[in-house]
Amino acid sequence: MTNRFASPLRTIPAWAVLQRRLFDEIESARRVFSERYTLPDGRLRGVAEFEDRDGVDDLYEPFFNWPAFYLLGGPDEVLADAKRHWEGVTRQLAEAGMLTDEYENGYDWFHQGESLLLFAGICAADPSDPAYAERARRFAELFLDPAHGNYDAERNIIRAPHNGALGARVGLDDPDEDGRLAPYSADRAEMRPYGLPVQGLDGIREWEDLADPRNAARMTAEMQRRAAGDVAVNLAATSLAANLWLYDGDEGAAAWVRRYVDGWRERAGGGLMPDNVGPDGEVGSLQDGRWWGGHYGWAWPHGVHSVGMSALIGALNHALMTGDDDALDLVRTMLDTILDQARTGVVADSTYSLRGGWMARYGAAAHEPGMLVPYRHGIDGWFDFGPLQLDLPVWLWWWSRDESDRARLQRVADGIPASVDLVAPFRDKEEAGHEAGWFAYLSGDLPDYPERALEMALGQVARRTAMMLADGSDPDAAHLHFWQRVNPVATEVLTQLVGGAPQVLYNGGLGFTALRYEDVDHGRPGLPEDVAALVHRLDEDGVGLRLVNTSVVHTRTLRIRGGRFGLDRIVAVTAHVEEQGGYPGASGSYASPVGAFVTRTADCDDDLVVTLPPAHGADLDLTLARATGSPRHLTTEGHA
Repeated sequence: MTNRFASPLRTIPAWAVLQRRLFDEIESARRVFSERYTLPDGRLRGVAEFEDRDGVDDLYEPFFNWPAFYLLGGPDEVLADAKRHWEGVTRQLAEAGMLTDEYENGYDWFHQGESLLLFAGICAADPSDPAYAERARRFAELFLDPAHGNYDAERNIIRAPHNGALGARVGLDDPDEDGRLAPYSADRAEMRPYGLPVQGLDGIREWEDLADPRNAARMTAEMQRRAAGDVAVNLAATSLAANLWLYDGDEGAAAWVRRYVDGWRERAGGGLMPDNVGPDGEVGSLQDGRWWGGHYGWAWPHGVHSVGMSALIGALNHALMTGDDDALDLVRTMLDTILDQARTGVVADSTYSLRGGWMARYGAAAHEPGMLVPYRHGIDGWFDFGPLQLDLPVWLWWWSRDESDRARLQRVADGIPASVDLVAPFRDKEEAGHEAGWFAYLSGDLPDYPERALEMALGQVARRTAMMLADGSDPDAAHLHFWQRVNPVATEVLTQLVGGAPQVLYNGGLGFTALRYEDVDHGRPGLPEDVAALVHRLDEDGVGLRLVNTSVVHTRTLRIRGGRFGLDRIVAVTAHVEEQGGYPGASGSYASPVGAFVTRTADCDDDLVVTLPPAHGADLDLTLARATGSPRHLTTEGHA
């Protein structure tokens, strides 16, 4: 439906100008990245040799959010380049022996999830591309079809922590030519902050015990032995099935996600979810009967950061397909458990394994008291206390809009040291970290967040561009993660303000947003050129949205649909509109007269078209029928 909802603007809001400038500067910097670090066929320059078990995520991650930028309104070239780089890197990795039939041979899902973001983003950005649709089915079938060796249908488990194109893979490493495995010794300084990979082994109590070659060999052997059966981070594999389902509603994919996630819910039994299931289908059968101890589980290396994120990804995919949010209890229980163990402490004085990132994020406030929670559980109980990342509680609340989830989120936000700058120029690998500021804005407590966050994002694009241009003098420029560190595509703030959603869950989440946009004149997703969008309200009833056409010459037309891939539907719109007749006024007057404002309401069926004349805006209250739609990827023509 089309209706007149626009009003003339006497001033162009600063946030709108900043937002459109951010789109432009990201694109300029992105082109520098492509020209400087990639080859014409899309490969990355200067890639070192790999071993099969290294994982392939690091080569896909520099481009992880390029399709998201396109979907928000980045130019057509972004999607074309995202595809070119995915295909070039895929050929590069295949030639290195890391892939089979374009998919990772077999690795843990903490890293596979990172690899998936670029691919899943391309599928969402252009589902009409038959090559990616075929890949989506082929990749999902690796887990849906037990014949591929990853999934044990009888026991409802993924059969190993390392899985992929070659099926369930034995252990965590491959032996050398003499059949020996590399010992897990105390020399691995980069792993020391995470402690012992396996706890409870006789004679190996401290990290220093691994300096004994016999202990190091025993640790390796035990890690290999226990690397069988299912682990919690495999829940992120549900995103492959969910991505396939979003194409055509494949019932086999939906049934697999429901059954697999429900299997973990049954093991949790309404309590804390375990992190391991043996090959026999029993929790703890390879971990001396313990509910903890699985690879990338509660004890090692990241605890709730990896277990919670994967469980949330699985729960959200389950909720997407069923329209039922009960699976989110898996993560609610985790949060309640660690929050009940919380203590007041100082980050700078802590021994938290990821302390360095929080020192950078908090700045001087890292020396002030705040809430610390235990990330991990081992033989001595809960340990590894640090500030809780907000991705889990913010995604829970964002998805459910439930007051209990909002209270959890508020409890965590209240535990942040008082002097922390919620809009600090901080950017981590996940291109996230400003959830607290965004939540404060939506709560009415930080009204200048849009302007400050956009200023910050522009500064981050500038810094990353400067790092690219100074790479010849950067001692870290040869590091494998350098490309990730200088990727200038900054989507966190755009996702929040335009998409009305948190940044994507980095270890395999799908790109959910609260609203979806289409440039009507060009028949493609995203905001039209010159148009800025600001989601300023999110609640159980709907979304508050401001639109601004910053062009003083061109009329722009956009279509708006409900988010979560169409699970939500826009069913009504209310707009406060200035009646025509006064603007722009006669040339002899000192200012344009302001006409009377009227409230216009209209029903719609998830197809709201808004035309914005030059220098016009629209202030819309959108009523949503939540969880009533049929989620699907949208084609570039805007039709399912």
